[in-house]
Amino acid sequence: MQRCMNVALVHDYLVEYGGAERVLETLHDMYPEAPVYVAVCSPKGMGVHWSRLQQWDLRVSWFGRIPVMNRFISFFRFLAPHIWESFDLSGYDLVISSSGWFMCKGVLTRPETLHVSYIHHQNKFLTYYETPHDWKKNSLKRLYANIIGPSLRTWDFIGSQRPDVLIANSKETQKRIEKYYRRDSEVLYPPVEEPPITLADKLKSTKDYYITVSRLTPPKHIDVLIQAANKLALPLYIVGRGTDEQRLKALSGPTITFVGQVPDDKRNELLIGAKAFLFASKDDEFGMAPVEAMMYGVPVIAYASGGVPESVIDGKTGVLVHELSSEAFASALTKFEQEPYQPYAQEAYRRARSFSVSKFKSGFVQLVDHAFSQKRHHSPTR
Repeated sequence: MQRCMNVALVHDYLVEYGGAERVLETLHDMYPEAPVYVAVCSPKGMGVHWSRLQQWDLRVSWFGRIPVMNRFISFFRFLAPHIWESFDLSGYDLVISSSGWFMCKGVLTRPETLHVSYIHHQNKFLTYYETPHDWKKNSLKRLYANIIGPSLRTWDFIGSQRPDVLIANSKETQKRIEKYYRRDSEVLYPPVEEPPITLADKLKSTKDYYITVSRLTPPKHIDVLIQAANKLALPLYIVGRGTDEQRLKALSGPTITFVGQVPDDKRNELLIGAKAFLFASKDDEFGMAPVEAMMYGVPVIAYASGGVPESVIDGKTGVLVHELSSEAFASALTKFEQEPYQPYAQEAYRRARSFSVSKFKSGFVQLVDHAFSQKRHHSPTR
């Protein structure tokens, strides 16, 4: 029952492509006329995925239009409050923010505007979770963090009170929202595209290799997967790029293949042929990549951290590993190799359907409609 209205989408930035950007694409598909406000946009950083976004009405912040500075967004994180509060969103009935560590949920809206914020994760830097650049090991970065941390943490809390509705991408994220922002939230799992293949297609296509799809950064712990595959001499395809790439290549034995960043059709071709998907990320709030693999009937062997156990069922859709070590992953892989394959593939394929794009869209529309109804009956609180 959503009425005709002016809608704006707000996203942290477009400098790399991951799960948050897949969610944004689905939101844009739902509201194709909505402009997309971002702090920074880098077509080069978006790589092969940029072609799908380049026709959007993208509105980049003043910061994102400054040459050189916008390439160091992490260093200038203290400017986040000024970036988000500079956008004029007064002409919109509905503002949807897609928020992670750069905290775009802190945008300013009119009292009569409905602001719904989809939270991918809280700011990990401010809450001492593992980050791509381990600032705690660098004395200059620690000094910088101690200078900007207190005021930015305060603003992050203030910004989290501005949306009318917070939507968490998992129960894990919901718990963190309650802990750090003292707010209730609704859980709506991210949308995962359902490929036009059957389970029979998958079983017929399966080959003798493993795969992981990830940004190559320290919190993803790809090194653990490489070391496990090295121990067992198992073929492992690594899809993705990142700052940790050269170090990971140096660790790799002859059975490891780095594919790089590839178009979706190539990634999907690799997924359907994979025996299992490996995932060692720590404290991932949901983990879209394992569910994307399960959509193809690919079982998942994953570290039981963050929101991953909400999608991967141990002994059913794959194997959960309870210690972040190459030895534990090697043990899980050995166990997996010895068990019947088809039941794992069947359960993975079936389980993944509960995270479809259609479920996300219908759930999101229901939440927005309910929020508008509530707003009509209650004066807004800011």
